Amino acid sequence: METARGVVTEALPNTLFRVTLEERSLADAKASAGKDEEREILAYLGGKMRMHRIKVLIGDKVEVVLDPYGGKGRIVKRL
Repeated sequence: METARGVVTEALPNTLFRVTLEERSLADAKASAGKDEEREILAYLGGKMRMHRIKVLIGDKVEVVLDPYGGKGRIVKRL
């Protein structure tokens, strides 16, 4: 699983968030060859964050595990 860091830009209903990714994986960085582009994805809260009721607000830096098939991710850590 690939992880990335990002900033929460929008809070949506049902613990969904719009996250702008800051870091890309090494494979993406090599493929883009110097292009500095930001990607925006939809992310949901991971199970332990829901269980322990950790609040995520707009502007928070988070760590996201990316889905290999699409533009979704799971927030696993608030930084």
